[in-house]
Amino acid sequence: MSTMVSAPAGWEMVVGLEVHVQLRTRTKAFCNCSTEYGAAPNVNTCPVCLALPGALPVLNAHAVELATRAALALGCTVNPMSVFARKNYFYPDLPKGYQISQFDKPLAEHGRLKIGTNAEGTGITVGITRVHMEEDAGKSVHDRYAGATAIDLNRAGVPLIEIVSEPDMRSAEAAGAYLRTLKLILQYVGISDCDMEKGSLRVDANVSARRAGEVKLGTKTEVKNLNSFSNVERALALEFARQTELLERGGRVEQQTMLFDQARGVVRPSRTKEGSHDYRYFPEPDLPPLVLDAGFIERMQTSLPELPEARRSRFAGDYALGEYDVDVLTSSAELADYFEGVARQSGDAKAAANWTINGVLTALNASGDDIDAFRVRPADLAALITLVRDGVVGHSAAKQVFAEMVRTGDRPEQVAQREGLVRVDDDAALRGWIDEVLAEHPAEAQRYLAGEKKLQGVLVGFVMKKSKGSADAKKVNQLLASRAQG
Repeated sequence: MSTMVSAPAGWEMVVGLEVHVQLRTRTKAFCNCSTEYGAAPNVNTCPVCLALPGALPVLNAHAVELATRAALALGCTVNPMSVFARKNYFYPDLPKGYQISQFDKPLAEHGRLKIGTNAEGTGITVGITRVHMEEDAGKSVHDRYAGATAIDLNRAGVPLIEIVSEPDMRSAEAAGAYLRTLKLILQYVGISDCDMEKGSLRVDANVSARRAGEVKLGTKTEVKNLNSFSNVERALALEFARQTELLERGGRVEQQTMLFDQARGVVRPSRTKEGSHDYRYFPEPDLPPLVLDAGFIERMQTSLPELPEARRSRFAGDYALGEYDVDVLTSSAELADYFEGVARQSGDAKAAANWTINGVLTALNASGDDIDAFRVRPADLAALITLVRDGVVGHSAAKQVFAEMVRTGDRPEQVAQREGLVRVDDDAALRGWIDEVLAEHPAEAQRYLAGEKKLQGVLVGFVMKKSKGSADAKKVNQLLASRAQG
């Protein structure tokens, strides 16, 4: 079913997002159980995450560090004191009957995130209301047994942060841009892999409609079951169209939770949700307030790496790269580091960018490997660029050298020598290849020697192929031209 649904004119979409991010820790938020993904069901559990009587939570210090780094990277003010609370609700995969979260005194508040551009060509800044810590729930598995639901509590207690935005986005596309920017920042600071397929990043989208020009917000609905950024955009467009159509008919939007059915391309109601008071929050009696001193917050601030926006700006200025190259090269911190290593060691930023984008990324996409496991080290790619610049290896041969480097991990000079790809500019050797090509292609040779100059490029190509790219193309052109003249 198509999701290209248009809303009536004269209405404005208002979007706020709640993003849950699993923190990259080895153990859970309040116990020593492993956070390993993909383990057999219910093996990563203990009395604490099973909520057995008498078991008490102990806060994971590394989770606090990661959460603080994330908040600071998003421009938030980290509160010196925050309080854990019990969020009470009942669900089969929540063994305690409540979730340890934060409510009125969160870890951090008042952040911001700049995304894309608006119609006026200026940046859109989305406010971030809060970043708070909490624990994950378990997982209900509906496809393991026919007609039954199974419960896997391995995920129960895994540390999360929830990032709540202001309702500052006015389109599904803006929401998608916000999420992609947010994900990149979180990956840069190393707090999560943000893998939506594994549930490391999950999105709930709040959307409402109002007449264009109005200030008052309309009644919102919350769309869940969103497992990709493209599905967030599709679901928002569908729900906005549903709301505006209802309002056009004089109906009333009810505040409720909606589920996105990807297969059918529809959103449908799940349950009515009146407000946060449903959860009956109260301070967690088994955990003291989380107190962070100024020195700790300062250490977390200074430990932040260069963030994507700053890195894009620096790449454009320091390396004189175009927008496309900058966007690709900064699409991950690891790729940006790799490029910089090649650029510094080769002294040729443009060549480093071309090889990283058209060589390294192409090879990684073909193999499915991470750049950390890539056999061609930055120093070796820089050496290949130097060989080309110094005329030791031709451009065509360099591609073959690189392919062999990807396969073996050998250094470029070793490969070039072993494969006979070192540039040949000896006239006798070049004339020998030219003679062989003219003999193998008599029709083209006769037409060329008779004055059909456009065939020179064809014949040069044959020579380059015969030499496996090692022939000096400039000299081949000169020798062919002199052959035609004489």
